[in-house]
Amino acid sequence: MQIPDGGELELTSVPEIRRLWHKGEWYYSAIDVVAFLTGTKNPQSYWSVLKSRLKAEGFDEVRYIEPLKLQSADNRFRLADTMNQQAVLRLIQSIPSPRVEPLRQWLAEVGQERLEEIEHPEMAIERVRAKYRAQGRDEAWIEERIKNDLIRNELTDEWQHRGATTNTQFAILTNELNEGTFGLSVKAYKQYKLLPQKTNLRDHMTPLELILCSLSEATAVELHRDRESQGFFNLKRDAKDAGQAAGEARQMVEKTLGRSVVSPENFLPTKQTKQVEEKGKKPKKQEQSGPTLFDEI
Repeated sequence: MQIPDGGELELTSVPEIRRLWHKGEWYYSAIDVVAFLTGTKNPQSYWSVLKSRLKAEGFDEVRYIEPLKLQSADNRFRLADTMNQQAVLRLIQSIPSPRVEPLRQWLAEVGQERLEEIEHPEMAIERVRAKYRAQGRDEAWIEERIKNDLIRNELTDEWQHRGATTNTQFAILTNELNEGTFGLSVKAYKQYKLLPQKTNLRDHMTPLELILCSLSEATAVELHRDRESQGFFNLKRDAKDAGQAAGEARQMVEKTLGRSVVSPENFLPTKQTKQVEEKGKKPKKQEQSGPTLFDEI
């Protein structure tokens, strides 16, 4: 479960600071750090003033601040000032706050966990298992989810190496696979399961849905390699073919079972599901929806 540069974006729970793995280390949102330390309602303005002051004090902006695309509250990806751990530690010296020490400890824990995962990749998998166990998931589902994640990582590595360079392209390729396999775009699938759009669809798939999802992505990996595909157009062709093959497998399974594999089941708390349901009616299974930047990648 290796994290490629720019590959895995996380919004941490405590503190709520976005981070991105880049150039072999974590880069943290400067605005989020400011918001956590100060509690200000306008961290953007606070950061602008502080950045000017730091620059006047000799802080090397070019060296320590790097604009990277982070996911915003509205789910859009926008350029934001980010800083590595060394720069964040320098930043917090300029902000008097009782939260400085908890932030220092959190930074150390995050860095140590990542170093451990690089040296022992199995530790990352165990952390994922622990997370899902805490959610009450059964062991069979957890194993399928982890297998799916590993195949997904392998596929996105292939895409990056073969010319898919933007989040939009990743979303389009993912939609090709999803529509071919299940007859639904990622967005429509989430609507069918009554999921908020920010939710990770795969965390709410049944084991059989996960298996078919993995089949389509593993097939895409093999097609990319067999055809030596390069460039977005060829990757999209492969994704369409892989999705079609997995879709045919789904139809055979459905014929044998006598029921649809595409399940409306989700793992949301009942109250949250009702809230989503109140916002709009569940779409028909056949409903299609075009890909967006915010489809799961």
